[in-house]
Amino acid sequence: MSGEVIPLHGRRPLQIGFERLELNRILDLYGRMVAAGHWRDYAIELGRDAAVFAAFRRAAERPEVRIEKRPALRQRQGMWALVSETGAVLKRGHDLAGVLAPLERRLMKIVED
Repeated sequence: MSGEVIPLHGRRPLQIGFERLELNRILDLYGRMVAAGHWRDYAIELGRDAAVFAAFRRAAERPEVRIEKRPALRQRQGMWALVSETGAVLKRGHDLAGVLAPLERRLMKIVED
C-alpha cells in the first residue's frame, strides 16, 4: 500500500496520504518534541500531489518544519522531504527515517541541555 487513494477511472490519485506506520513515526517524533517544549501545534494537509505534516512552535506562525511525501518523486530524489520554515529543502530521500534524522539529532540536543 502506498498511501495513495487510486480513482477508479484513471491512474492519478485523488489524494496522497500517510500510511499508518509513517504517521505513527511522525507523531512519535512530534510528541517527543512537544514534551521537550519545542513544538506546540501541527497540521496535516492531504492533496493531489503531496501529503504534508507541518509542525509549529506557536499556532499563529508559519510551520517550523514540514515533512512532505511526494510519491511522484519516488524514482528521482526520493518521495520524502524535510522543508524548513523558509521553504529550503533540508533533507530529501527515499526513507522516512533518514529524512527525520536531523530532527532526531536536534531532539537529542534539546534533551541533553
